[in-house]
Amino acid sequence: MELEKTIDFNAKRGFICDMDGVIYHGNRVLPGVAEFLSWLQEEKKEYLFLTNNSGYTPRELQQKLQRMGLEVSEEHFYTSALATAAFLKEQAPGCSVFAIGEAGLLNALYDAGMTMNDVNPDYVVVGEGRNYSLDTLTKATNLVLKGARLIGANSDVSGPIENGIAPACRALIAPIEMATGTQAYFCGKPNPLMMRTGLRLLSCHSADAVMVGDRMDTDVISGMESGMSTVLVLSGVSTRETLKTYAYRPTAVLPGVGDIVALARG
Repeated sequence: MELEKTIDFNAKRGFICDMDGVIYHGNRVLPGVAEFLSWLQEEKKEYLFLTNNSGYTPRELQQKLQRMGLEVSEEHFYTSALATAAFLKEQAPGCSVFAIGEAGLLNALYDAGMTMNDVNPDYVVVGEGRNYSLDTLTKATNLVLKGARLIGANSDVSGPIENGIAPACRALIAPIEMATGTQAYFCGKPNPLMMRTGLRLLSCHSADAVMVGDRMDTDVISGMESGMSTVLVLSGVSTRETLKTYAYRPTAVLPGVGDIVALARG
């Protein structure tokens, strides 16, 4: 495949990278990732792994990469669970929630001062999770009908796994929206709140930063609307055919993150 040099990667200070489909599929690290990480660290780039997956805590993500042979410290991770907790803390400090999700979401909510409440919560918060069931769905639906506001950790419909795709937050929250006639508010990408927080954590201006992701509908659009250069990698969900269905374009399209290093070293 012909690689077009449309971004001067050496001139960029900050890199915000998606994880699923960019760094790994399930428990398999993708080609070129180790080289990309080494390049970021050698060149002293600021970098942040920004994931819409709300299930993991930053420490769990750090350990997941460690098991794959990649050394990245905890402060380099920011998740849609943390973005959701930050949003609720800003909107309604000390509020109560009924949450459907994994440790990443529950820990983020507890750390931000929220309490769990399955009787009359202020919010129903939904993320990805194995404890999602018809019972929790029914409970959530009736709490929303009683007045709880509905929040989704992210608007991804699906996510890549080793053997295909798995339904993600947007698909899981849809039955609650349909049953109640209530639209959820989503805190993860492409919500600009999450991108602005990412840039702030990097102490980096959008013009000096690059968003790297495998999805047009979350990664590329959020980077573009935040004023960043964007790289769509074809190692995850999107293909060259997918590109044709969108009215906007990424700054560059590359097979994987290893190609960023190849272009930077020229």
